[in-house]
Amino acid sequence: MHKEAVVAGQAVYTKKVLSIYDLWVLGFSNHYLWKCPTTLIGRKFEELVSINHLDVGVGTGYYLKNHLSQVERRVGLVDLNENSLDSTANAIQHFKPEIYRANVLEPLSLGCDKFDSISINYLLHCLPGSFSEKGVIFEYLKEVLNDGGILFGSTILGQGVPKNMFAEKLMNFYNSKGIFSNSNDDLSTLKLALEKNFSNVNIHVVGCVALFSGINKS
Repeated sequence: MHKEAVVAGQAVYTKKVLSIYDLWVLGFSNHYLWKCPTTLIGRKFEELVSINHLDVGVGTGYYLKNHLSQVERRVGLVDLNENSLDSTANAIQHFKPEIYRANVLEPLSLGCDKFDSISINYLLHCLPGSFSEKGVIFEYLKEVLNDGGILFGSTILGQGVPKNMFAEKLMNFYNSKGIFSNSNDDLSTLKLALEKNFSNVNIHVVGCVALFSGINKS
């Protein structure tokens, strides 16, 4: 069931949707609905990204396009959606990115050298199940992260965060359509899922958004 839900959830990211994603989600929604400015997520990305980096759930590749300094670096991309992979790979082609099409709720088996940092922005709230279920993603991602490497990202919480009327309605709509699956996502269960796999876990909630990070302790 979860595999079908993952496939259905990522299918919404057509070329047409991706063409307006940055404007609608990162421009309007983050600022007015989720109350977490995209610039804040971007600054956190710049602070934690390494020169040996894997981006998971790439979307349009916004943070890679706008917050990666032009130094020589290794960049990997993981997503199930071919449109997202193609669009992002094209936008950062100067980095010659490694492209991996995979379902993150299954063992990744990328068959490549490990990475020093992994970013996972705005993917968790799209994955089906509770954090106790979809938190398996952290188990799989740590397998491709070097010892001492950092995993970081952001997710929109459905519980325990302030939501204005418009945010509440849109979140409910997204959940009803299978675009989001975060009705029961809260800070405590996110923290438990992260601490099961990482040390030095840090979570900062801004509006409806949790910005998190953890160090590979394996």
